[in-house]
Amino acid sequence: MRVPPLLDARKEGQSLSLQVQTGDTEFFPGRASQTLGYNGSYLGPTLRVNRGDEVEIAVTNTLKEDTTVHWHGLLIPAELDGSPHELILPGATWRPRLPIRQPAGTLFYHSHAHGRTGAQVYSGLAGLFLVTDDEERALGLPSEYGVDDLPLVLQDRQFEDGRLVLPEGMMTNMLGRRGNTTLVNGTPNAIARIPGRLVRLRLVNGSNARIFDLSFADQRSFHWIASEGGLLEEPIEVRSLTLAPGERVEVLVDFSNGRPVALQTAPDTNLPMMGPLARVRDFGAEIFGAGHEVVLRFEPIASDRGTAVVPVRLIARQRVNASQAKRRRRFVLTMGMGGMMGGRIGSGGTMAINGRPFDMDRIDERVVLGDTEIWEVSGEMMFHPMHIHGVQFEVLSRNGGKPMTRDAGARDTVLVREPVELLVRFTQPAVKAPFMYHCHILEHEDNGMMGQFVTT
Repeated sequence: MRVPPLLDARKEGQSLSLQVQTGDTEFFPGRASQTLGYNGSYLGPTLRVNRGDEVEIAVTNTLKEDTTVHWHGLLIPAELDGSPHELILPGATWRPRLPIRQPAGTLFYHSHAHGRTGAQVYSGLAGLFLVTDDEERALGLPSEYGVDDLPLVLQDRQFEDGRLVLPEGMMTNMLGRRGNTTLVNGTPNAIARIPGRLVRLRLVNGSNARIFDLSFADQRSFHWIASEGGLLEEPIEVRSLTLAPGERVEVLVDFSNGRPVALQTAPDTNLPMMGPLARVRDFGAEIFGAGHEVVLRFEPIASDRGTAVVPVRLIARQRVNASQAKRRRRFVLTMGMGGMMGGRIGSGGTMAINGRPFDMDRIDERVVLGDTEIWEVSGEMMFHPMHIHGVQFEVLSRNGGKPMTRDAGARDTVLVREPVELLVRFTQPAVKAPFMYHCHILEHEDNGMMGQFVTT
């Protein structure tokens, strides 16, 4: 398994460089595919920053088309966020200076050029962005990058004759780009050789649309320790975890028994349940496969260290009481008929939020900076991963009842179909540019399932 190179901001004098470039990648020997990447042919390096620092990142676009870099999960002012408003033109360099003011966590960076997000991310424009701090380091968690602290970008991609192809058409519009091959850090049939002790896995769903339902083939339990917003208050022992596009989790897995084991996923059954595409469900097994699929094989090797202990407690989080919410807003992620009738990606109008497709020149919501609000979000026809830029939120309820275990922690992305109540804190200014909120099925986003808000 390929491990992305690590760029540590402190070791680089708080100045990092990314070059957006084309490349040829041999996912399979002798079968080169045209791809995109940051500082390489596919995907990008892992960026590591420290809480309290300020980091300048110079992003140079060597493509023949516009792009952006969105710092997914980073709490920064909107003009630094890398949304569709912060376009990097061909040949240009963007130099945001990012203030790092949030707890340790596993974040994600990727293209967010409107109408081209799906194609650019699918082709390789994504990477990990890690925040660390003293509180995290004091816990003694596995932290040797690439050894017992593994970055794992999970993606499904379509291959024909060993070469990457870009799916198009009506089904792509409605379901998002799906694939017949699972990649981990750009590696098919990946094998990770890890020490036979406690190992930390940073799992990122970098797929355009696929939901992973992850478990180990031997049904071993493992400990979930962090959500998108950083460490949980205490570890949660689980045997499986779902991971929707844009979501990230950190888990601790004990490999001290020395036995090889596969991380596997159940089939993704997130298909439309009504309308003309309901019949697609009948062919789900044919399209997405039946039974469990191996994502990654782990092969433990002898370790000269004892097995670390899973902490009983992780960190204390400052909670906001829902009674402090100043306003309630309701959002419905809607799927129109245009995409079913063959609308093309980027044409707009086939997807919407509250019935309105995205308009770059329209501000949909105005929020008071510093306020806490309740956002009720639901989705039509299928599950949608809702991502809100520039905030972290907690899940208050799901379908009128208690949240699921998987809803725990501070989040920036959450899977919705039934109504889900989110307690959202607005701490970042959005005056010079707006923040986005959208479905993280990237083809839904490109086709209009996105809105924008400012803080005043």
